[in-house]
Amino acid sequence: MMTLTQQFAAEYAKGAVPGMLRAIRTTKRANNLILIGALAASYLHQAHFLVSLGAGMFAWIVPAVFDLAMLSMLTVSQTPGMAADARRAAMKILAVVVIISAAVNFAAPGPLGLRVIFALVVGLVAGVEWVAAKIRPDFAAIEAREVEATADVRPGRRLDPEVAKARAAKAAATRKAKAAAAAKAARAVEEAARARAAKAAERARLRAEQSELDQMLNQTRVMYTEEVGAHRAS
Repeated sequence: MMTLTQQFAAEYAKGAVPGMLRAIRTTKRANNLILIGALAASYLHQAHFLVSLGAGMFAWIVPAVFDLAMLSMLTVSQTPGMAADARRAAMKILAVVVIISAAVNFAAPGPLGLRVIFALVVGLVAGVEWVAAKIRPDFAAIEAREVEATADVRPGRRLDPEVAKARAAKAAATRKAKAAAAAKAARAVEEAARARAAKAAERARLRAEQSELDQMLNQTRVMYTEEVGAHRAS
């Protein structure tokens, strides 16, 4: 018969994963709302400032372009599996866009504190998305807790915490090795695709050169035939 402690441990283990998933979903929804609000505030603030400068309809287009560029670069830089060079390029462009957008917000007329707040709003967009990309479960801690809970709910059997930690660390190392192997395989596939593309481009270049050479030979043959015909006629 299970004790109250063992029953509690079993129920806690059952609710741990749904609770973490709810927390992750709630945080992501909140981050999306923060992102929308920050972009809207920055966009309207910049647009009104540019209208006051006499930019006309471009006052509403230019801030939208910068906000869309920011969203695009954030998506590229935070998408798992994206090529490393694409993520680096996106981070560079994102830094430029954030600096320009923050500078425009700060340059708008008004009290210094308000200008600083609007400039920080742009940084909040990048910061919130950066944190959102980092939200993920700590699988090593989950596995350690699972091992401990499993040992607790089995009457007459106790598992040393150090053993639980060792098992969790071993599982984490195995998972890391599998991820590294998958990344290595993906790089190998990418390199093979690049090699095939390079070979195809080389074959296309050779075919184009051969076609050009054939055309030159045909033109030379036609000119020679015409000259011989003209000579015989004369």
